[in-house]
Amino acid sequence: MGVLPVPAEVRAILLDIEGTTTPIAFVQETLFPYIKDNVKEYLRAHWEEEECQRDVGLLRKQAQEDSSLDGAVPIPLESGSGEEELEHVIQAVVDNVHWQMSLDRKTTALKQLQGHMWRAAYATGHVKGEIFEDVVPAIRKWREAGMKVYIYSSGSVEAQKLLFGYSTEGDILELFDGHFDTKIGPKVESESYRRIAASIGCATNNILFLTDVPREANAAEEADTHVAVVIRPGNAGLTDDEKSYYSLISSFTELFLPSST
Repeated sequence: MGVLPVPAEVRAILLDIEGTTTPIAFVQETLFPYIKDNVKEYLRAHWEEEECQRDVGLLRKQAQEDSSLDGAVPIPLESGSGEEELEHVIQAVVDNVHWQMSLDRKTTALKQLQGHMWRAAYATGHVKGEIFEDVVPAIRKWREAGMKVYIYSSGSVEAQKLLFGYSTEGDILELFDGHFDTKIGPKVESESYRRIAASIGCATNNILFLTDVPREANAAEEADTHVAVVIRPGNAGLTDDEKSYYSLISSFTELFLPSST
């Protein structure tokens, strides 16, 4: 795709994760299946712990809010009447988690449990965050040129830090100046990018946002943020109009920083 010059006013590079720094397949074929395959074992092992009980409490509250939805799975309260009842409650939590994941829901309750399970998986070496090979060398070069580098993902900040802290490239958290998730706002809303700019103390046109999702690119552009759409193996295809409209890169090495010359 050639070389993409970075506008001179850019002072910070904002990175999406899935499909940008990390293969979509890692999220779809490693992270999410790990939850589905291990949630029952995890709940049995950690059930008595305060953190696990908070997670279950949030899921139970979410289940009550979801009670009118088709296929929703309620989570009963425990009465303390023995192992059989405990297994019944745990199975209800498992079924609820599987139901939410089948709908690709992003509820806080689900994300919190997933984050705690992934933390355990990363720490024990069962999972390592996959990073495209061009990412780390490029970020190091950007930082040497004086760029700030931030992450903005729909995954929680905790999940982001786990992925980069236990990655195939080792612990690379030092490469990032900060992390944002959807607590700052949805990635498809332009106001989110204005909030990020305010948070890091610059104007929106001082930021270059790299993402694989045109809707996110459009929202960032509406906020006067510079954008490039990243083409990676496994990413969704772009329309001809999108290909002709957006600046495209297939590797971070294609970004040319005037300040680095």
